[in-house]
Amino acid sequence: MTQTQSFLPPIRSARPAMTLEMMQRTGLSEAVLTDLVHSFYGKIRVDPVLGPIFAARIADWGPHLDKMVDFWSSVALMTGRYHGAPVPKHAGLPVTWAHFHRWLEIFRETAGEVCTRAGAAHVIERAERIARSLHMASQDAHRAEGSVPNLK
Repeated sequence: MTQTQSFLPPIRSARPAMTLEMMQRTGLSEAVLTDLVHSFYGKIRVDPVLGPIFAARIADWGPHLDKMVDFWSSVALMTGRYHGAPVPKHAGLPVTWAHFHRWLEIFRETAGEVCTRAGAAHVIERAERIARSLHMASQDAHRAEGSVPNLK
């Protein structure tokens, strides 16, 4: 262990070596991800398009933000801290691609403000993949049983 590593906080990860490598490559850390999540959802809560959707479903933001920090830690740093199922939570929401597009706009903006360039690119790429996945799940939930999906 180098002298610098001895001053780092312990890494809360199921795969600490992989997480450390990811942190060094992207400039991301638990502190950066916490700032990203809190800043992002601060903007979401006041957004005229997305704010009402979230407000109707989240009464206590503290636990939700904690869960989202764990989620992004798992997604961005491979820590394995998130143990949930986001698809069922989002599948029945009254949203269209325009809502996901707006979510991505706010996420990209916030990541650019909070993260290093490499860190922003890393989390944005994952956010785009997540938005597509959740949008498809949302569309599947709204489709009538037995109908053929639109794969365009």
